[in-house]
Amino acid sequence: VHLVESGGGLVQPGGSLRLSCAASGFTFSSYTMRWYRQAAGKEPELVARITGGGGSTDYADSVKGRFTISRDNAKNTVYLQMNSLKREDTAVYLCNVFHWRDYWGQGTQVTVSS
Repeated sequence: VHLVESGGGLVQPGGSLRLSCAASGFTFSSYTMRWYRQAAGKEPELVARITGGGGSTDYADSVKGRFTISRDNAKNTVYLQMNSLKREDTAVYLCNVFHWRDYWGQGTQVTVSS
């Protein structure tokens, strides 16, 4: 299993970013995918998840209405569209799948600052 995140960067408050996570090594469309984030000095937080077929999604209260998780099973990729970004969204964002055990990508840094 291999997960590779991309799309992070520096953005001003109120701005947008789209994160991508390219997956390989398992039957992507059969698995729920998750985005977590970890801010400096804090525990990881589950941000959003999406079921294998994409028919069900869940979000942390802190991002509801601003973030959208989606997936393209033909491309083995899961996305996180982040709008109306706030300073408190600053964190390393990690892609996760549970396939016999938890697998994580290397993470992508999102910094929201003016």
